[in-house]
Amino acid sequence: MVARRMVGAWVLVLGLTGCSVSAVDTEASELGQRLSELSAPNGRNLNGRNLNGRNLNGGELGQMLVSVRFAGARRSAAESSALTRTWLEGSVLQGETPDGRVSGTDFVGARFTGNLGSGDTVELRVDDVQPGTDASAGVWVYRVSYFSPEDDQWKPACPAEDGSGLGAIPVAGAWDYRQGVPGGGGRIRDASVFTFACEGAAIAKCIRFGYQPWARTPLGLPMEDLHQACTRMVRADFCGDGTSYTQDGNWVNLYDVAGVQEDTETWSVEAEWDADGARCFAPETRAGSTPVACGSRLPLLGCGLRTNFLLGTLLMSEVPPEPPGAP
Repeated sequence: MVARRMVGAWVLVLGLTGCSVSAVDTEASELGQRLSELSAPNGRNLNGRNLNGRNLNGGELGQMLVSVRFAGARRSAAESSALTRTWLEGSVLQGETPDGRVSGTDFVGARFTGNLGSGDTVELRVDDVQPGTDASAGVWVYRVSYFSPEDDQWKPACPAEDGSGLGAIPVAGAWDYRQGVPGGGGRIRDASVFTFACEGAAIAKCIRFGYQPWARTPLGLPMEDLHQACTRMVRADFCGDGTSYTQDGNWVNLYDVAGVQEDTETWSVEAEWDADGARCFAPETRAGSTPVACGSRLPLLGCGLRTNFLLGTLLMSEVPPEPPGAP
């Protein structure tokens, strides 16, 4: 196949949370103050100039909601409404009851058990389900609440600054929210759980770019690795260990091997990416003056060549040149 540079996608994403439970708690508590920036309408054109940042997913109860269990799901608060089996087809929840199959919008009012980073659990409720439309027909969005025993009320699992709820896209499996360790930031293949990916954070944002992990590329290849490479890229997780080297508001241009996003810019190549992080990166990156504490996985010579799409590179990122007079 002939490697091609692809159309520019610019990214507004918040940054990932952290490695230990205490780090997760700190960043998650700050997340609600930042989520109001992420309330752009679903399905908008993502090609064009946006911003990037650090967050992998939303926070919950001052902690990270690390996954949601399929087991024990119910269609309502009643114990008698328990589903005999629950699963995902793409981003559409599916279930079986003694009376037959339920799907999609049938899950309004459904209850799930969420797993928190502390090891505790929390009760979740689906308050609304919006089917995907047009180019995002495969992307269904769920508004989800959690029950707070302290306040005896339901609160948004993906909160905006004004307290309203942002949508979440269900994605099979879970992610490792640690930083600075092998496996940090990686996707965990676990058929027993799924992730409610909050709109605006990296997991959901990369789906909005067209990298639906349940889908296939135009050439019929699984999209899962492209999606994971995207989550690494938008967070500038160069080392592939969950550490983000970007700041919210940095500019970045993205294009890929499959033609989902194409390159329309002439900026400087920053890095090449696969699901494990940066295969190589330039001296000037979104990290700025912060040293990136890992070595390149490929020699810098030739980093960014289009032919490297034939050698395992999935995505490439570019950063803008320094403006005139910049320090």
